[in-house]
Amino acid sequence: MAQVRLPTVLRPSAGGNSSLEVDGESVREVLEAISLKYPQFGGQVFTGDGELHKFVNVYLNDDDVRYLEKLDTKVGDSDRISILPAVAGGLS
Repeated sequence: MAQVRLPTVLRPSAGGNSSLEVDGESVREVLEAISLKYPQFGGQVFTGDGELHKFVNVYLNDDDVRYLEKLDTKVGDSDRISILPAVAGGLS
């Protein structure tokens, strides 16, 4: 089981949990398993075509999955998945 860490903004759509232990062989399977249990979560993380929303960043351990195999990145039992909302802005 992988540990999934959820940001504050996603916790209400995942039963108020700050982290979950989830089975899955890939990042996609893990996130889809959460979505099955908490349908609102899926709507906030995935687009209509099943890809990640562009403002959602997902890390496997300390690596951004965009630079690995994206949602098809393999997950092991001791892995940690962190979901972070993108932050926009800058100096004006």
